[in-house]
Amino acid sequence: MIPEIGHFALIIALTLAVAQSIVPLWGAQRADARLMASAAPLAFAGFLAVAISFFALMYSYAVNDTSVINVIQNSHSAKPMLYKLTGTWGNHEGSMVLWVMVLAGCSAAVAGFGRDLPSGLKSRVLAVLGLISLGFLAFILFTSNPFERVWPPPPDGQGLNPLLQDIGLAIHPPLLYLGYVGYAVTFAFAVAALIEGRVDAAWGRWVRPWSLAAWSFLTLGISIGSWWAYYELGWGGYWFWDPVENASLLPWLIGTALLHSAIVVEKREALKIWTVLLALLAFGLSLLGTFLVRSGVLNSVHAFASDPDRGVFILGLLAVYVGGAFALFAWRAPAMAPQGAFAPISREGGIVLNNLLLCCITAVVFVGTLYPLFLDLLTGQMISVGPPFYNMASFPLALPLVVAMAAGPLLSWKRAEIWPVLQRLWWAACIALGTFIISLAILGWQVLPALGFAAGLWLIAGAATDIADRAGVGRTRLANAWNRAKGLPRAAWGAAIAHAGMGVTILGVAGMGLASERLISLQPGQSTQFAGFEWRLEGVRDNIGPNWTERKATITLLRDGEAVHVMTPSRRFFPTGRMTTTQISIRTNFVRDLYAVLGEERPNAEGVNEAVLRLHYNPLAPWIWIGAGIMALGGGLSLSDRRMRVAAPTRRRREAEEAARAGGSPA
Repeated sequence: MIPEIGHFALIIALTLAVAQSIVPLWGAQRADARLMASAAPLAFAGFLAVAISFFALMYSYAVNDTSVINVIQNSHSAKPMLYKLTGTWGNHEGSMVLWVMVLAGCSAAVAGFGRDLPSGLKSRVLAVLGLISLGFLAFILFTSNPFERVWPPPPDGQGLNPLLQDIGLAIHPPLLYLGYVGYAVTFAFAVAALIEGRVDAAWGRWVRPWSLAAWSFLTLGISIGSWWAYYELGWGGYWFWDPVENASLLPWLIGTALLHSAIVVEKREALKIWTVLLALLAFGLSLLGTFLVRSGVLNSVHAFASDPDRGVFILGLLAVYVGGAFALFAWRAPAMAPQGAFAPISREGGIVLNNLLLCCITAVVFVGTLYPLFLDLLTGQMISVGPPFYNMASFPLALPLVVAMAAGPLLSWKRAEIWPVLQRLWWAACIALGTFIISLAILGWQVLPALGFAAGLWLIAGAATDIADRAGVGRTRLANAWNRAKGLPRAAWGAAIAHAGMGVTILGVAGMGLASERLISLQPGQSTQFAGFEWRLEGVRDNIGPNWTERKATITLLRDGEAVHVMTPSRRFFPTGRMTTTQISIRTNFVRDLYAVLGEERPNAEGVNEAVLRLHYNPLAPWIWIGAGIMALGGGLSLSDRRMRVAAPTRRRREAEEAARAGGSPA
């Protein structure tokens, strides 16, 4: 009965999405207040219907209802309850229901928090969001029904992919979807603006919080996915330019450009056409990532599905939504006359440079990801594009981007002088230059890690300079400067913290450039010297878990004969899925990671079993994810700024404008 309720709720949600995509839009075109007023109730009702469907599916997983095919394919009675529940979105069908629920939730949030939006703009935004929901609800119901039944039900399920039975993968998809769907909202605002033919400061004020929220969630989602790959897959690294990894990086890069250009629209009413284009691209690349992950064109541990029919459906949605939006852009954009002229050396000019470099890096990743697919399609020749291409092509673009990130916030709007900015950054430049020289001397002339350390500290020092300059350090007494710093807007603190977080991540990446590893076979009682420690294998034993068995090694790390750490890497075998996974053991002090992987056991020449161990020493590795968390924290702090939540124009001004357009007077 519960699965039928969930299925019926999806059908109701589809019907509501049809109404939401037509009625408010028609009302906005006719200036009919009653029709436009229907948008918010339809959005709330649609969210309620999708939420009922999602929780019905989660209930089916919780009780292990094996009459539901989706539960059979992705769950098992022996699986821990946590992974039964998170298994709801650990598969294609369930993840799409979660995707649509997040989209419906964002639509309801626009309806609830957008009370001060002009009614026409609000109606058009909600209509576009309803149209997007309509397409994905149709996709679920016609190609990916999560409530399909089977009879008679089997005694148990096949179990979830063991690689996905992990807390990192439990929280990674919801955060990623919050980022993707956040860009659906900015997309809807862009399309609504194109329909109206008007983009102004009020539009920039409304787009900016949504782009900031989407960017923050996407930052967390990508970083947690990277962290999962680091400790779960046993590769010893943090990013491998996997095509599915790239699929989430593409909208993040464009979203970063959108976030900065929206500031220019709000402050100066410049870059309006460009910002609308970025809003369209950000969601378009989110849909592209959805297509790549679910179409079967990519073979990856991250991929959700391998059904070409589903891929064709998503490709059709991509063509309709993005193709239609770009056709509308080509028609309406020329009418949006740019305003707010500015000099090349200005805050606006710095943001334009930021945007151009980010878009160039996006193009590099886009070409590297899709070129092998097009080559295979056209010629049948299969090639792979790996880290050397991405690193060599993106590094010359990333370096000036990092340099500009520290200087940009210190530039004045409209027109600025470069020399005063350089004077304020002199101590940051001294820190970066000194770090580069010292790193070269210590590391033996390894240029890239030295540049990374210098760039990371340059960004951190630049962020500190921004706050110090705003507070008036050096121009007033320290007590006054401290009071001014405490009174700075949260958005200013958030931007500086986010930039400093990027600096921390760059330091972590530079540290990983100095990582080392060793592959060795040891018998119990034998040891090896590595990374300043003696690694002694104490033994290998068998363990039994709730739905797996494992072989676990015990390794003691000694320094000067004293035991300082015990590491326990293992290999787990899941009988239900007939699959073996690697469980990494990591010891960290947040300055470096000691990382051990247990391989297959094999007999040596004397017939004695030896354990194959892969050992890694990863300096500053934790800083990669700490920095990402700091970036997301900065985004959240900026989002909490009251100015982000105050509509522009205010309700009274909006009512006056609408009354004037209608030929009346405000009440």
